[in-house]
Amino acid sequence: QVQLVESGGGLVQPGGSLRLSCAASGFTFRNYNIKWYRQAPGKERELVATITSIGGRTNYADSVKGRFTSSRDNAKNTVYLQMNSLKPEDTAVYSCNAKQEWPPRDYWGKGTLVTVSS
Repeated sequence: QVQLVESGGGLVQPGGSLRLSCAASGFTFRNYNIKWYRQAPGKERELVATITSIGGRTNYADSVKGRFTSSRDNAKNTVYLQMNSLKPEDTAVYSCNAKQEWPPRDYWGKGTLVTVSS
């Protein structure tokens, strides 16, 4: 059974840090690019970070560049999103997406809530 499970969300003060995890099972994780998305209340979903299957290359939205870092541990079938210097505007549900180009596969987790507030 294919599963993507996010964890690590919670309430944090502005300027604080959180590390999100996305744990995968049921598919060949190392072959998949992983993307982190977020969706704040009343707003459209935003792509936050991408980490590739080959080489683990990363790309970030301008809004998080320099503050967020994504990494992956293929031995643990897990991707991480380290979030530093958090701002209230980072408040959102964060979800991970696993995508393989061929054969085409696309899996989603249910998300974890991050709230940045004093």
